[in-house]
Amino acid sequence: MATSSTPAIRLTGLTRTFGAITAVDALDLDIAEGEFFAMLGPSGSGKTTVLRLIAGFELPTAGTVELFGRDVTTHAPFDRDVNTVFQDYALFPHMTVLENVAYGLRVRGMGRRERTAMAQQALDSVRLAGFGDRRPAQLSGGQRQRVALARATVVKPKVLLLDEPLGALDLKLREQMQVELKEIQRSLGITFIFVTHDQEEALTLSDRIAVFNNGRIEQLGTPAEIYESPRSPFVASFVGTSNIFDAAASQALLGRDGTNSLRPEKIALVAEDSPATDAADVSLPGVVAEVIYLGTSTRLLVRLDAGTVVSVLEQNTTASTSRDRRGERVIVRFASSDLVALEAALVA
Repeated sequence: MATSSTPAIRLTGLTRTFGAITAVDALDLDIAEGEFFAMLGPSGSGKTTVLRLIAGFELPTAGTVELFGRDVTTHAPFDRDVNTVFQDYALFPHMTVLENVAYGLRVRGMGRRERTAMAQQALDSVRLAGFGDRRPAQLSGGQRQRVALARATVVKPKVLLLDEPLGALDLKLREQMQVELKEIQRSLGITFIFVTHDQEEALTLSDRIAVFNNGRIEQLGTPAEIYESPRSPFVASFVGTSNIFDAAASQALLGRDGTNSLRPEKIALVAEDSPATDAADVSLPGVVAEVIYLGTSTRLLVRLDAGTVVSVLEQNTTASTSRDRRGERVIVRFASSDLVALEAALVA
């Protein structure tokens, strides 16, 4: 994590408009040195535009970009001590893996022997020793992604920008690369800024997450803070799955004011005649309307007698937990302390 009081990146009043469209709206943000920082949001939320503004591929309409205290707002990309890994990796097909990794060093005028040694060391750091003579077409998707990481880090940037680099990989490989990417970041100790629309990926990888919505940061915090204590209905529904009770439902069912959210895994389903417990002080009767088998867990949709549909997540610890329970009368039971009060859309 941070090794100095000066942030690696400081964005102040950062704004980018495209005609009548405001892609980034007066954004203020500090990202610490050595932090793995995720910018999470749906398409069009402004996260990729912010990444491009940091990289210098776009210039802001207003505001400033500072890199370790240095104002680089109007500097060209090559005059910023950052590097970018894209989703398509952008490797040169006619070059070997080693030549691809050494390319940035060659552009900087480094001698052949030194740049070859540094490129080989970079390949070793991403566990691709012995792959230097291959062409990109001879590699798997995960291997090409690691080559792109080696090429981006060999020039020792202070900040590495990653624009959905795992998006083209299949699920199994993406999960494997998430673990490897975090290990690489820790070993290098440099700041990673990671753009993704995948909330699970952001929760898995990052030290902190900025949840973007309509060009602004709706919430900023650690993965646990974002998931366990969402501040707005957008964050509660976008990051994971939540049951959202509007003001009317909250008052009628929960006896609470305002809008509230409840994660499906916080709910227990019990038989109608089950006695109440101190730990679960809210009990609502209903009928199982749908059962969705997810492998490790089962999602059940329960239509409460009051009319509201609630999502419940149960772990499949035994074969019986995944049985078809549609039409079964149940009690939805949870602790009121697991309810999270939500506010209107917010800017961090």
